[in-house]
Amino acid sequence: MTPRDAADAGGGRWSDLDRPPLNVTALRRGLVREGGLWTGVDVVQRTGSTNSDLVAAASAGRAVEGAVLVAEEQTTGRGRLDRRWTAPPRSGLFFSVLLTPREAPVSHWGWLPLLTGVAVATGLSKAAGVDTALKWPNDLLVTVGGEERKAGGILAERAGESAVVVGVGVNVTLRAEELPVPQAGSLALAGAVSTDRDTLLRSVLRSLEEWYGRWREAGGDPARCGLQETYAAGCATLGRTVRAELPGDWSIVGEAVAVDGDGRLVIATGEGVQEPVGAGDIVHLRPA
Repeated sequence: MTPRDAADAGGGRWSDLDRPPLNVTALRRGLVREGGLWTGVDVVQRTGSTNSDLVAAASAGRAVEGAVLVAEEQTTGRGRLDRRWTAPPRSGLFFSVLLTPREAPVSHWGWLPLLTGVAVATGLSKAAGVDTALKWPNDLLVTVGGEERKAGGILAERAGESAVVVGVGVNVTLRAEELPVPQAGSLALAGAVSTDRDTLLRSVLRSLEEWYGRWREAGGDPARCGLQETYAAGCATLGRTVRAELPGDWSIVGEAVAVDGDGRLVIATGEGVQEPVGAGDIVHLRPA
């Protein structure tokens, strides 16, 4: 057995037998195929951020569409608004994919994180047997002890003029005492029937390939490919009273009534006024 990293104070890669390493050979065999989206799958033991690594590789011409980079541990994983995402080694799925959506106009690329949310929720529901919901724009929610908890997040970043890197982080086997904040959760805590990360990752990436293919064939039109309707059906934010904390240090409160054709959250603030929100933090004020 080989130590994971001298900087890791706890032993080797098998130090937690409940969290075996990913099988990269099996993942490549199950995902990389001629004519398919996924062109390569790489697994690293530790990195700062798979998104940063894949953006750099794409910018340098060292990665092509369909590249998948997975980390057993991220030390400086990032979420929206530059928030940090950390978790114990091999306790979750931490990966990024490179996409070059030439068939879709750039104005529709904002749907990619929402599309990924639908794909991740669908894939995890199939493989883990856990009911999942989406919080606009990029959070994956599960129910733990009757409470809504965040178990995952998505971050999309441009890589040059023609590519997007989409990163996903999902807590799989995180235990209660390991939660970074009380509002966090994991698939295991939500009663998953399977926490086999190989199985979960294959299911998520196959779902992502299917949804991305539909969206691309529709020229990026979220209504024509069914994405807009499916996202709305699984979005826990719609129908709730929310507070949108917006750039520029201001906020609005109202009922989230729709996700429009540009992927923006539409908030009814009263007296017939509806505000489309394209970026910001959404706080759920009223339970579903």
